[in-house]
Amino acid sequence: MACFLPPGGCANAPNLTLASASGPIGVADGGVLVAQSGPDQPQDLAMFDDWMERYQYIIELGKKLPPFPDEWSDDGHRVPGCQSRVWMELTTRDGLMYFAGASDAAIVSGLVALLLRVYSGRSAEEVLATDPVFLKDLGLLEALSTNRGNGIAAMARKLREAAAAPRSAG
Repeated sequence: MACFLPPGGCANAPNLTLASASGPIGVADGGVLVAQSGPDQPQDLAMFDDWMERYQYIIELGKKLPPFPDEWSDDGHRVPGCQSRVWMELTTRDGLMYFAGASDAAIVSGLVALLLRVYSGRSAEEVLATDPVFLKDLGLLEALSTNRGNGIAAMARKLREAAAAPRSAG
């Protein structure tokens, strides 16, 4: 499961917090959420020689994240177009968008975490300006099954649609 939230959590899940909100959120050793720099963070996949190592790394990303609140695991939060069940939630605070997500599949939880590392903790303008083409550039879309590739594309689309939608400040 994956969850990225602003400092102090949010009204719906106040017990979920992170260490810093100065940039996109990531996971340090021990599962502590910390700020990371730039939308190029997924480039760390390139440090692995083969796709089995990359898959394991992606799965580990999903395992290190805090749990997704059960009350968000409903049809209103579900991402259509994914082979596995995937749910996402948006919280805004101080002009920044914080996304949370979860899946019932280990690899998909990792893919959710990968997307959230890029998009969470950014303004709507930054989210919209960050084209998900990095998924193709990493070779991720080609390495995944067609259904998984379509699913991660649907997740990225949902994040960007949330950024484009009118919303009240958090």
